Amino acid sequence: MTIQTVGIIGAGTMGNGIAQACAVSGIDVVMVDISDAAVQKGLATVAGSLDRLIKKEKISAADKDAALARIKTSTSYDDLKAAQLVIEAATENYELKLKILKQVEAIVAPEVLIASNTSSISITKLAAATSRADRFIGMHFFNPVPMMALVEIIRGLQTSDATHDAVKALAEALGKSPITVKNAPGFVVNRILVPMINEAFFVLAEGLATPEDIDAGMKLGCNQPIGPLALADMIGLDVCLAVMDVYLTEFGDSKYRPCPLLKEMVAAGRLGRKTGRGVYTY
Repeated sequence: MTIQTVGIIGAGTMGNGIAQACAVSGIDVVMVDISDAAVQKGLATVAGSLDRLIKKEKISAADKDAALARIKTSTSYDDLKAAQLVIEAATENYELKLKILKQVEAIVAPEVLIASNTSSISITKLAAATSRADRFIGMHFFNPVPMMALVEIIRGLQTSDATHDAVKALAEALGKSPITVKNAPGFVVNRILVPMINEAFFVLAEGLATPEDIDAGMKLGCNQPIGPLALADMIGLDVCLAVMDVYLTEFGDSKYRPCPLLKEMVAAGRLGRKTGRGVYTY
């Protein structure tokens, strides 16, 4: 199956980023959200992002116009009928995603593929709730989508080879570098990343080094663009804690226990950049 039109549910940060990546690569997009204001805001974000690419001389003004012309915005799921693949990019909430998937299924043709951009919810579990489990898959894009090369393609237990191959080909057509992952909590990247951040909090709590020196050590010693504590502030300490709690519950392994200092900082409301204070003050 060749995917020429992609439906995207959600015009927020991830949704509009995926829409931009598709449109710039010559793929038609139908971007759906609950209100006209939401889809227009998403479209404005894409336009602003393309303007920055023009300034950097990565694309021309004609390229921008052509990309924007490929994005159709809508508040009706009926407009998803034109798509060969629908990507759900709504909030990380199982019940909400389930509701959306049921609505999509009722409208699109049986052969249409459905993907979720979830970063934490089981693809196998979501697939099982649909009537096309073999045509359901995870497509985990990374933020900011237009800049980040990686897409984790997550196979549920039921995902067919044909579905996997079609979605992988699409990711490559978008200029991305996909990796194929089996379904498991955190998939690959976050499974390694978040425990590393948690370990940085243990190092900080033990007073082994200052936050600045911990981050400098990981940047200079492991060539990371940003230290783990600064990254935690960017992600949100509450998000890091929630992910560790999921790992501890799902795997039942004490190596995933959240650092007490991380829990303490979340309890204090020091969640990082979004609250003006986390490990660092902003």
